[in-house]
Amino acid sequence: MHPPTSAATAQRMEAPRTTASNLLPSPAFRTLFSCLLLAAAVLACYNPVAKNHFLTFDDDRYIVDNPHVKAGLTRDAVKWAFTTYEEANWHPLTWLSHALDCQLFGLNAAGHHYVNVLLHAANSILLFLLLQYATGLRWRSLMVAALFALHPINVESVAWAAERKNVLSMLFFLLALYAYSWYARTPGVSRYLTMAGFFVLSLLSKPQVVTFPCLLLLWDYWPLFRWPSAAPDAVKQQRVKQHAAAGATQSLGRLLLEKVPLFLLSAASAAITIKAQKAGGAVKKLTEFGLNLRIETALISYARYVGKMFWPSKLAGLYPHPTTLYPVWQIIAATLSLLLVTAFLLLQSSRQRYLAVGWLWFLGSLVPMIGLVQVGLQSMADRYAYIPFIGLFVMVVWSVADWAEKRRISNLRLAVPALCSLLALGVLSHRQIGYWHDTTTFWRHALAVTSQNYVAEGNLGEVLFSDGKEDEGAEHFRNALAVRPDGLVANLDLGAYEDRRSNLPAAIQHYQVVIDHAGDVGMRATAYGSLGFVYRERGEMAKAKQCFETSVRLDDSRARARIGLGLVAQDGGDVEEAIRQYSLAASLQNSDTINILLARALEAAGRSDQAKTIYSRVAASPKLAESQQEVKELIGSR
Repeated sequence: MHPPTSAATAQRMEAPRTTASNLLPSPAFRTLFSCLLLAAAVLACYNPVAKNHFLTFDDDRYIVDNPHVKAGLTRDAVKWAFTTYEEANWHPLTWLSHALDCQLFGLNAAGHHYVNVLLHAANSILLFLLLQYATGLRWRSLMVAALFALHPINVESVAWAAERKNVLSMLFFLLALYAYSWYARTPGVSRYLTMAGFFVLSLLSKPQVVTFPCLLLLWDYWPLFRWPSAAPDAVKQQRVKQHAAAGATQSLGRLLLEKVPLFLLSAASAAITIKAQKAGGAVKKLTEFGLNLRIETALISYARYVGKMFWPSKLAGLYPHPTTLYPVWQIIAATLSLLLVTAFLLLQSSRQRYLAVGWLWFLGSLVPMIGLVQVGLQSMADRYAYIPFIGLFVMVVWSVADWAEKRRISNLRLAVPALCSLLALGVLSHRQIGYWHDTTTFWRHALAVTSQNYVAEGNLGEVLFSDGKEDEGAEHFRNALAVRPDGLVANLDLGAYEDRRSNLPAAIQHYQVVIDHAGDVGMRATAYGSLGFVYRERGEMAKAKQCFETSVRLDDSRARARIGLGLVAQDGGDVEEAIRQYSLAASLQNSDTINILLARALEAAGRSDQAKTIYSRVAASPKLAESQQEVKELIGSR
């Protein structure tokens, strides 16, 4: 017989029990706390960017010396952003983002840099929320997002002001992927259009995301499980356990059909991008980098990217494209490694789908930047890993978590090595940010961690040149030409160096190399203009005039070539033609030097009143003495 139950005892028995699960924070709170942790980690790691300067490596052309951007977010800036192919790209949202920064911060580099940091923090949080929504697994998703947030490979995308396009494009890319996961759960026109709209915004920021429709097919396979394959029981159980954000299984034909509009958007973006890059002279010809060399570089670069994911050392702002073929053993090793890893992971896909998806995500999203269509002088770039490395992070985190689960290793025991790894990555990123502090530090570091970096040699030489260290700069130009004798920038700059020292035959030789090899019209125009001044100094007026005219024909915005034509005309006694050329130059560039030349020519033509007006306008210029000295050098250089 049990003793009778009192009313108080009965009340205690009916009251809810306090358990460990009741004491834990709610899932929503844990999600919010995870987001705050990610934001805090990014801000703590990247705080040094506030002390970094703009670089004379794209930052000048994108922001500092770009009049459209510096004007702020005006109607003219919006029109220009959507119609220009400047910098061999069409990314109007990126231009508008920079213009907005200029309106808010002016040319305060800290503001521009910190917007990049905030975007990177937002991307890290979005990646966490996306993976958690799609898989139902919080801690795995958080670890992937933390690796993305703190890995040093992403420093370039964040600490380089001009790389705003990368972090901005990623923001819309992740929103599009999130919207697609939402659409997959309950398909509908409005949801599809939301996803497509974010994809368009991503393309308008940077066209690197043209592989998005292909990545969606991988996303369908895992974690959405929309493919019509006969999934093993283990996968089915995993899907139920994870509460994946998936809708009904679809046929492959249906999955492909729903991506057709996205493929069309990608094709349109690719066509515009190729047109912009060709117009800007960024696409390299096969005569410069042969097809075999490009294929070899792509294979080697894939292997190097994987290596830098696991061991992120010797990160540089520019890895130079090789000029000669690789050793055969390297090509064989890289090719076999890629084939064997791919085959192994595909065989494992029936049980661990994330392995195949992560690997193919990495391989596929890198295709537009892997160098088969070579744009620029780099063989690879840290910024190109911003999206692809997500696939590798997923592979590593999910594999380790599954391994630990099978061996019943607690999350607490896993947390210790995970936190140590993240701390190490954060320290490395914090240090890497310092190498982006200023242009000199940036290029010196690139030379320290790479070999035969003719691009870094040439660019460091230019920086030293502008700082008045001409002899030291010339030494770097020679180092660059020792690696690549047909290097355009180094030849152009070394030609200017020899010209200043009146070593005219050497100057002519360097300028001629640029004329013979440059695919960029602007660079050829510059070389012809510089060569014209050399011929004028030698007294060969016919050749000088021909060079100046060719420079103007190639690019009629060349004020310096117009100055050259004016000097040649004045040397020949044709003052009226000199006035015309100086006037054209003045309309292209507001320069005290040009105005003084024009005033002198007007005096020679007997137009003293017009000359006085110009002299009075430049009299208060703080750089008047410097301009007068430049005029004397130009007139006396003959």
